[in-house]
Amino acid sequence: MGDHSDRRSQRGLLVALGVDNLGSGLFLPLALVYTTAVVGVPLALAGALVTAGTLVGLAAPPLAGAVVDRHGPKRVVVASAVLQALGMAAYLLATGPATVLLAAALVAAGGQTFYASVFALIADVAPEGPKDHAFATVEVVRSAAFGVGALVAAALVSAAEPGVLRGAVVVNGVSFVVAGALLLALVHPRRHADSAAPGVAAEPPRAGRPVRQNRPYLALIAVTVLLALPTDLLLVGGALYLREVAPAAAWAAGASIAVLTALIAVLNRRVVRWTAHWRRTTAMAAGGACLAVWALSLAVAVLLPAGWVGAWVLASSLVLAAGSLLFGTRVNALAEAAAPPATRGRHLAAFQYAFTAAALGAPLLVSVSAVSLWLPWAVAAVMATAGAAGVLALARHLPPSAVRPERD
Repeated sequence: MGDHSDRRSQRGLLVALGVDNLGSGLFLPLALVYTTAVVGVPLALAGALVTAGTLVGLAAPPLAGAVVDRHGPKRVVVASAVLQALGMAAYLLATGPATVLLAAALVAAGGQTFYASVFALIADVAPEGPKDHAFATVEVVRSAAFGVGALVAAALVSAAEPGVLRGAVVVNGVSFVVAGALLLALVHPRRHADSAAPGVAAEPPRAGRPVRQNRPYLALIAVTVLLALPTDLLLVGGALYLREVAPAAAWAAGASIAVLTALIAVLNRRVVRWTAHWRRTTAMAAGGACLAVWALSLAVAVLLPAGWVGAWVLASSLVLAAGSLLFGTRVNALAEAAAPPATRGRHLAAFQYAFTAAALGAPLLVSVSAVSLWLPWAVAAVMATAGAAGVLALARHLPPSAVRPERD
């Protein structure tokens, strides 16, 4: 495949993922609003149904990873778009709890399938060599598109008109259809994982080291949970914490998320370039240290005068952004490079459970605030510190070429 075709695939993938995330950013903040205002399900039940659907969707990654290993990631990413489009159709047709559960399960299964396969597709479309720059570029596009959708959603929440909310569901469903069509038409990945070295026979599709037997990779998943948790804690518990500590500073939680999103969009690729000479594990550990400092800064906010809290939290978001950039620009590239080629799909699918576990663990950590308001943030600081130390210790057990690749 020529360079022109490769570049066309790379551009097509960015456009498809941008369209996908624009729709998701529009609908996800409105999911519970839609379920209560349009379908008429009580809020408590709506939350339980969406959570149950999410848990059902957790069964999807192992199957998705196996299909990636056998047939390549493109079909699986397209299938994820189809599943999510069907989920949007189910929301439109929903009349009660049963159909809401079906819709939530379809959307969750599609989302889990997407994350289980998209990083393999990015790697197969990217130029040969380390994938850090490719992953960072995709993250910039996806974050920007999701942010635009979320801004529109924020404007729609106040209206909560059934017709407007239905329109958001339709737009999201169409975005999945368009994204899938763009992938089919424009994206033609090289099959890096299927390519054997000259003179070396290719492994059969089912050969390779199973994830459950790859202890270093399982350890990588574990430390990633610890390093991903602080950001999820902000998303889930930041506003609640600030309302208790300093009600007038509750705005700082949303402002911190906005600062984080903007800095990731602007600096992601630059951070990859600035840290290109670092080991991936070193960048992740430095990010973990920043995340620990940030979480600790929120824990001590209870000691500050109420009038200082908002500015303190907003200023500390710069440390959060530094940690997220250092960690996020390297973690997926490390996971992709450390996965055995013959079972790369299954390894990457298992790796995404790290972020799912962090997202599910954050609300549980928030509940610890019943003991003391500052305690969840102190626990998050300890976890991030443990993750940073763990990834440094893990470096010598991972493939050297994954830990220290040739520079982009």
